Amino acid sequence: MSISGLSKRLGAICVIAALAAAWWQASARGLVSTFLLPTPHTVALTGWELLSDGTLGGHIAVSVVRIIAGYLIATALALPVAFLFGISPAAQRAFEPVLEFLRQVPPLAMMPLLILWLGIGETQKIGIIVLACFFPIFLGALGGIAQCDQKLVEVGRACALPQGAILRRIVLPAALPSIVIGLRIALGQGWRALVGAELVASAAGLGYMIVDAEQLARTDIIIVGIFVIGGLGLLADFGIRRLIARTAPWLRQRTEITHA
Repeated sequence: MSISGLSKRLGAICVIAALAAAWWQASARGLVSTFLLPTPHTVALTGWELLSDGTLGGHIAVSVVRIIAGYLIATALALPVAFLFGISPAAQRAFEPVLEFLRQVPPLAMMPLLILWLGIGETQKIGIIVLACFFPIFLGALGGIAQCDQKLVEVGRACALPQGAILRRIVLPAALPSIVIGLRIALGQGWRALVGAELVASAAGLGYMIVDAEQLARTDIIIVGIFVIGGLGLLADFGIRRLIARTAPWLRQRTEITHA
């Protein structure tokens, strides 16, 4: 590890330690009611109890399955539509107003309609996640396609390459950095939408656990749920970044949202 990388990690550790110390002092000294902000020790014990009896693991498993399903469906829908728009200006002119309208509507605002259409089962919850993940992936891919050098496309056509080969060998590599950024942003949006999707008619999931704890006035469980969702989101994003570093290291610097 380089000296700059080590200094960044040490800086992050110092900030986290300072925040944890401030939290501990605020709750332990009574600056904030322990009902509203339990001590880190209390939250850690609660998390361990939930993990030991299998409660937390069950909620995590349900939420992760929903995220994976919604994320994969959104990717399978967004990328073909983006490439269709990229190769067909007529299709873009026809459908862009509808998609732009839907992009302005928050996914949670669609929840009542999705409940009427899809019921209150898993399909409705996954549908919310799909809506949240679709547009970051779509816009990232569409922006990457638009940035592709048209001279390279013209060279491909001059070499009598079929349209599929031009997309696969010229357009896709040029759009890949923007696609990866869209995928990373969409993953974060999916976790945000997950909690809202699990607010209604759920019996399991991290969002359900948080809402149930709120009704029981269990602030410690709420904080545990928040930490778990944040941790899982960070872990998923780290996995994407490591996958890029191993399979396409030349994309690493071009696909960073922020310096990691």
